[in-house]
Amino acid sequence: MENRAKNSEYISVKELSEILGISRIAVFKKIKKGQIPAERFGRSYAIPSDYVLKITEDSESGILTERRRAEIECAVGKVVREYGEALKLLGKE
Repeated sequence: MENRAKNSEYISVKELSEILGISRIAVFKKIKKGQIPAERFGRSYAIPSDYVLKITEDSESGILTERRRAEIECAVGKVVREYGEALKLLGKE
């Protein structure tokens, strides 16, 4: 029972990759660079759940959340609608 409680304090690399919308390899690279804190258990890594809460709530963390991604897509759509012709002309230069 105690072991199960300890496991709930961490998430796997796969779960984090799904949350962030990036590949597992990208998560491993960020762990190796020290950008994502992780503990090694045998051959696997575990990411503390409190880190996940921090990055999903903190927009200044540099991590692209689903909400932030939607905001960016909306802004890009607006720019393309308003300045589409100018962008096309710039692309031809």
